[in-house]
Amino acid sequence: MLRMLESDEAARRLGVKITTLYAYVSRGLLSSYPSPHSRRSLFDVDDIERLALRARTAKAIETRLATVTTSITQLRDDGPAYRGVAAVELASSMAFEEVAERLWNVASDDGSSGTGDGAPSRPRGGPGWWESLPLGDRPDMGASDMMRWAVVMAGAHDPLRADLRPDTVTRTARGVVASMVDVLPSPPTTRVPLVLADSTDRPGSVAERLAAKLSPAPTEGLVRSVNAALVLMADHELATSTVAVRVAASTRADLCDAILAGLGTIAGPLHGGASQLAYGLLVEAERHGAQRALDDTLRWQRVLPGFGHPVYASGDPRFGVLLAQFNEMATTRQRDLVGSIIDMAAAHGIPPANVDLALAAVSWAAGMDPDAGRTIFTVARVAGWTAHYLEELGERPLRFRARAVYASPARAQSDDERH
Repeated sequence: MLRMLESDEAARRLGVKITTLYAYVSRGLLSSYPSPHSRRSLFDVDDIERLALRARTAKAIETRLATVTTSITQLRDDGPAYRGVAAVELASSMAFEEVAERLWNVASDDGSSGTGDGAPSRPRGGPGWWESLPLGDRPDMGASDMMRWAVVMAGAHDPLRADLRPDTVTRTARGVVASMVDVLPSPPTTRVPLVLADSTDRPGSVAERLAAKLSPAPTEGLVRSVNAALVLMADHELATSTVAVRVAASTRADLCDAILAGLGTIAGPLHGGASQLAYGLLVEAERHGAQRALDDTLRWQRVLPGFGHPVYASGDPRFGVLLAQFNEMATTRQRDLVGSIIDMAAAHGIPPANVDLALAAVSWAAGMDPDAGRTIFTVARVAGWTAHYLEELGERPLRFRARAVYASPARAQSDDERH
């Protein structure tokens, strides 16, 4: 079965313009195929890779040693698309569990790959489908450390963790996600969401359980918001943490160890902690006003957290979906404050707001802790990591090997040379 690339992806891989790509076709260097879904041409991945290799070997410097060809997520103008369907559409029509199964390319119970319409459906599969794994006594830790502990213990308690068959990997992933959520400490005044009132025969959905862990008073509206956030953050192509997971998979590490590689990368404030910084901006704006909060943040951080995105120069499409969720649950004062921050940033030429600001706004309006956005992001991304882990198992092992350019350390000058 041929693996195909659309023309823009083929041109990007070769580092050429679309016109140059079609010039290669006219010269007989490439073959193009009609697309059944659009007016764009399709190109065989293997043909593109052979041409890319020729271009590299003709140069003195090798610029790329491993190529990642993926069928999981494509970054488009309308945001990430999970196996061809925009995440912004799935966020309001599917449960996170179903989206995860879609990313893993696992058929749902009715034989479909999960493209339902309407409100997010409840997870299917019966009691225990996404059930926690046995972990032992839970220590007293913060949320991020607790989730890492859950993954460590999930691997430690699995007697056959080296079984890398797809069914085993996805079963482990379900248990790991459920465990990461269930080990989180509950707020002291949590009440059970209304949606769980008739669910004594099975665990609630991941969104229901996570909302109950993060909010002192979870509601059906908050559960919808958490589910939307989980779907939108599930994958974003080759983000830094995803590359770490794929590198671990290329060594044939088991899933839990590969997830730990991702967790170690996501722990950095420049990747997983962006929404927490944006949450701080909202708190400061509530205390001192939007103008002072923006000015102080720019003075000390030099950038405005929750604004700008290297992929979406015209604005992050995921932002509007979560902002709509925020507007449904927020007070008038909260909506006005966030609106003032966005308007003031735009008036000063700051790039548009991104999904991290919207995630922070949802967490802030729901009375969650400042790190709630990081927690949601982390749980969500395990779904994408698992998809990339499975895909990487189909590649040759140990293919990620960077080359260093050695530079001799500067020789210390003697007194005679300095004078």
